Amino acid sequence: MATASASIEISAPPEQVWQLIGGFGSLPDWLPYIPQSELSEGGRVRRLTNPNGDTIVERLIAFDQAARSYTYAIVRAPFPVTNYLSTIRVSETGGGRSRVEWSGEFTPSGVTEQFVTQLFQRIYTDGVNALAARYAAKH
Repeated sequence: MATASASIEISAPPEQVWQLIGGFGSLPDWLPYIPQSELSEGGRVRRLTNPNGDTIVERLIAFDQAARSYTYAIVRAPFPVTNYLSTIRVSETGGGRSRVEWSGEFTPSGVTEQFVTQLFQRIYTDGVNALAARYAAKH
């Protein structure tokens, strides 16, 4: 099982950051890589489209409003992995600041562990950096 993670501190209260990113269908609001998200099955499945037109289908596994986190699994995607499970979490760091963490674990499929670890490390890092930029622009 391979893992990757990224985190960033944002100068805003966690409640405000969670309001922006906490919805399972909210990725297009802050992640440039995902311009489209459609929810189905009562909001528990999201069908994402990336800029290349590839489809990614993910299922919500756990959602905790009080802890400001959710965990999801990939059902179908153009990524060379299986058993993908990821969590996004917003926590308070004090002084009206937040820490956003995005982490995942997965099994490589037909590629090296190093390849998929670097792939998801880049996705998570680009994602939290885009969130910080988007949040600063919108708030």
